[in-house]
Amino acid sequence: MNRFVVTGGNPLHGTVKIGGAKNAAVAIIPATVLARGKCVIDNIPNISDVTLLLRILTEMGATVRMQGKKTVEIDTTHLVSHTVPYNLAKNMRASYYFIGALLGRSREASVFMPGGCNFGVRPIDQHIKGFEAMGASVDIDKGMINAQAEQLRGVHIYFDVVTVGATINVMLAAVRAKGLTILENVAKEPHIVDLANFLNSMGADIRGAGTDVIKIHGVDMMHGANYSIIPDQIEAGTYMAAAVATGGDVRVENIIPKHMEPITARLLAAGAQIEEGDDWLRVFRTGRLQRINVKTMPHPGFPTDMQPQMAAMLTMAEGTSIITEGVWDNRFKYVDELNRLGARITVDGKVAVIEGVETLTGAPVKATDLRGGAAMIIAGLVARGSTEIEEIIHIERGYEDVVEKVTALGGDMKRITLPDGELSKAL
Repeated sequence: MNRFVVTGGNPLHGTVKIGGAKNAAVAIIPATVLARGKCVIDNIPNISDVTLLLRILTEMGATVRMQGKKTVEIDTTHLVSHTVPYNLAKNMRASYYFIGALLGRSREASVFMPGGCNFGVRPIDQHIKGFEAMGASVDIDKGMINAQAEQLRGVHIYFDVVTVGATINVMLAAVRAKGLTILENVAKEPHIVDLANFLNSMGADIRGAGTDVIKIHGVDMMHGANYSIIPDQIEAGTYMAAAVATGGDVRVENIIPKHMEPITARLLAAGAQIEEGDDWLRVFRTGRLQRINVKTMPHPGFPTDMQPQMAAMLTMAEGTSIITEGVWDNRFKYVDELNRLGARITVDGKVAVIEGVETLTGAPVKATDLRGGAAMIIAGLVARGSTEIEEIIHIERGYEDVVEKVTALGGDMKRITLPDGELSKAL
């Protein structure tokens, strides 16, 4: 069993370079299915979710070639399958983006219900609503989502809730629909804009991404393209929260500062100091960490994917902080793990009340999900003694080279392999 061991007490100092955005990559890679030709994608994050998506494409008949660590060439010209197998789909949520992409390409898709982080009910009813409105028939049989259409047609779709997944999935199908598709009440996250830019580089006609209304004129064919993925705002925010939690001084490079504004606003309120450049931010803290209230919201609100990391940071704040989860029903599973380290957090429904403590103490914990795992790393960096983190497969789904990056900033972190059930002697 692979685990992380984090020993606290060292403020983080130095420079960290941020990788490509996970949430953009997991949409852009399935989107290559729409091309009749080669796509060369740069700045891909070195994470397990990307590896899994490339395996799915390979099994479907695509040719995938790595061109160095950060660049991949994908040729889906001779795709032979419209099915994403269960053994691959079960491990990640984003596998469902193949439904929209395959519908757009061949009018047929079969994808097993996806896996990924489990923090509440995440229905696909809005995805199905969009596909059916465009003329597809969709059924779910023994966990397999089957979608077929003789012809996709442009329509006007209003999403009942703001949903990133459905916005992306319906967009992927609509680029090849006949006529104009108008999507209203859409999500506006930076990775949705990035996907739209990628699709447009392949010949799509998408306008309005990043606003409440997206208009898509369907096209007959799409071609290959070269594209570079945007930086990962959540990875950047995680290192910024770690710097503030430890009282360090970190320069975060290869970012788009505008994308960071919902996060930087809350860090400033908590007592951080921030300097900004064209593609970097420097974050540091010299005084006591202050209590704040945080409510997660769809973009441009505070991102739900930064909620656990902020909670870990706020365990060190003076006074009582309140975090309200405005996106998912149950994203506080990690709280029990923080409390094992000495945090004082109580949860009532979608609200967590965090009483600041003087110190945390290292203990065995587990990563309950991707971002909850990041929270364990931050907590371990401020805790007294060593913290051993189990189930790190969640963390490696979304953070590239995390041990190397934390270590380069002066943190004490290592990856170890132990027989199942054996407690590390490092504790």
